Amino acid sequence: MKLVDIIIKQHLLVDDAEYNSILFWILEKQKHCMAEVERIDLKNVLDGTWFQSSQSGDIQHISGEFFKIIGVNVQTDLRESGKGWKQPMIDQGTESSLAGFLCKRENDKIYCLVEAKFEPGNYGKVLISPSIQVTYSNLSQAHGGRKPKFAEFFENKSKFGKCIYSQWLPEDGGRFYLKRVKYMIVAINKTTNLNIDDNFRWVSVNTLKRLLYKDNLINPHVRSLLALF
Repeated sequence: MKLVDIIIKQHLLVDDAEYNSILFWILEKQKHCMAEVERIDLKNVLDGTWFQSSQSGDIQHISGEFFKIIGVNVQTDLRESGKGWKQPMIDQGTESSLAGFLCKRENDKIYCLVEAKFEPGNYGKVLISPSIQVTYSNLSQAHGGRKPKFAEFFENKSKFGKCIYSQWLPEDGGRFYLKRVKYMIVAINKTTNLNIDDNFRWVSVNTLKRLLYKDNLINPHVRSLLALF
């Protein structure tokens, strides 16, 4: 028996039926994703919606929201180069994003609501993502579109259940400039009924952890939230 199989059997309550169902669901979402992402010259992005500041050279959105591409000058001898360097970074604001699970308990198991979510930079296009994963720019509808699904459960936590976790955690500091993400887990009331479409599934924590042993299915925010269980 492989080591990974021993770990799964010893530490996870195996539910093969649920695991196979969710695995089939996400693989089908990846296979049939109706989105194409083509890499283009950066200059072709600067079409009016995005522009380069004539003063700083930063690349940013006309609304002032979402994120900027900035430059930083690093002075240190703590890294491999033994000297400082200059580099571009993504400045999304210090408190810019929210990622959270809605969860419930059934038959002594904890289930989390996850989304098969498309992002243009995703490996495989669609990954298993949290119940909500948004920037605060999207929450405020700076893009002019609709409000993210289930946003009200995280904005009015006490109305729909109980918030059992809410903390700011830092992002990758090699690419993001001083970015933090608010991670939240909200346990919904037993009387709360959610209308979910086929892009969402209730999945047990054990099955989500088991899916970590498959390549390219679980996104980074889900990995961070699973560390709490």
